[in-house]
Amino acid sequence: MRKEIRIWFSKKGASRFISHLNLNRCMSRAIHRAKLPVWYTEGYNPHVFLSFAAPLSLGFEGERESMDIRLIEEMPYDLLLERLNAGLPPDIRAYEVTEPVMKPGEIAFAEYHIVFSGGDPEGTSEALWRILHNDALIVEKKTKKGAQQVDILPYFKNAGILVLGGGVMMDVTLPAGSEGSVNPSLFLEAVEPHLGASVLAKVQRLRLLDREKREFR
Repeated sequence: MRKEIRIWFSKKGASRFISHLNLNRCMSRAIHRAKLPVWYTEGYNPHVFLSFAAPLSLGFEGERESMDIRLIEEMPYDLLLERLNAGLPPDIRAYEVTEPVMKPGEIAFAEYHIVFSGGDPEGTSEALWRILHNDALIVEKKTKKGAQQVDILPYFKNAGILVLGGGVMMDVTLPAGSEGSVNPSLFLEAVEPHLGASVLAKVQRLRLLDREKREFR
């Protein structure tokens, strides 16, 4: 038996500063401690097979991240989650197990919340609206062909902005597939001079979508 399953987890709080490489190691150790009946790669240095759909940028929180592993024995999913979580840091929580429906190559977009805190929320909101109504927002984007000047404003034109208590939340859907992606950090770097040093931003990736804007499953 070799059954592939998809484990859904959140990565929040201090864990957002764990790099993807260290996340891989963290999950591998937790799986080993949990004694899950998983498939190991073959060869000189066998290790747990695991695959992440779309690595999360360092410093970002993730609400619905996924990791694929292969079971070699049947195991109740609730027991699997209980054992796995026992070996994970408190800011990384596995909460659902499903069988893969889509392939990672089908991912084309990602939904984000960008939360701005500190400073004057109303002033932050007005500054963001002014930026979104400009003619362009030119940033330097690193590509395989080198650094290029790119206008990212069209990707943010439909962003929503909401003042919430002592902060401001922007929701936006951005390209995130193999055919091209736009990282929210590009926007943050561009708007930082307009917001003031007292305003801090945190990025939360809510979920991944395919080309038809259907949730990645």
